[in-house]
Amino acid sequence: MIHGTTSTALLPDRWPTPRLPLPDRLPRLLPELLLLVSVNAVYKYGRKLANHHPLEATHHADHVWSLERTLHLPSERSVQDLLLHSHTLVHIANYLYATVHFPAMVLFLGYMFLRHRAHYLWIRRAVVIQTMLALLGHVFFPLAPPRLLPGAGMVDTAQVYGPSVYGSKPDTGSMSNQFAAMPSLHVGWALAIAVGLIAATRSRRRYLWLLHPLLTLLIVVSTANHYWLDGLAGSALLGVALAIIPAPDADAPQPPPVQWPRPFRA
Repeated sequence: MIHGTTSTALLPDRWPTPRLPLPDRLPRLLPELLLLVSVNAVYKYGRKLANHHPLEATHHADHVWSLERTLHLPSERSVQDLLLHSHTLVHIANYLYATVHFPAMVLFLGYMFLRHRAHYLWIRRAVVIQTMLALLGHVFFPLAPPRLLPGAGMVDTAQVYGPSVYGSKPDTGSMSNQFAAMPSLHVGWALAIAVGLIAATRSRRRYLWLLHPLLTLLIVVSTANHYWLDGLAGSALLGVALAIIPAPDADAPQPPPVQWPRPFRA
């Protein structure tokens, strides 16, 4: 018997440093937070700069409304008429419009960062590009929403039934640009969430996430906040972003989870 062999063999080669059981070590949290906060700040400030063209926005709205009728798209007013049959549904639609959009994206990115790091980096890049392209749309194509279009005959459901995230009248000095209907990031971000979750997960029911952007589109249209073409444009921008970003390698091996050494037992 060789002395010391048994005790040495039972000990691990090295004691690992405790780490969070994340699937990947990059990207890191702090730089990501700084990037996302910066992108949001640029977007908000850019919307404010674009909030000074009410006449041009109304002129563009007339063209969008006419184009949709030429394309034989269903009238936004007909969709709203169905919603107005129930005050409860109107309140729910207004509440979802006011509260889901931004928090849903924050929760989605947090989940992807913690659980699907490679896919997080892919979809985060897409969302950043999509958002910056949307800002260009707001700057160069100001557009009044249906609720502010004279002659559209649509009800501003948020003002009438509540809750509302806007003032009763557009304020060109406000950070909330009411003439930034094109494209709709409500719809575009909802689609990005669905695409990211479908790509990162393997559940047979994962395609049900597509109901999120579809429901969002119905909400923004029926509450007179957007036109159909706004939602299509927001979705198209995501397509452009995904077309120029390399897809993550789903078959790449993931780092193994932290293995804590078991206590020695004689």
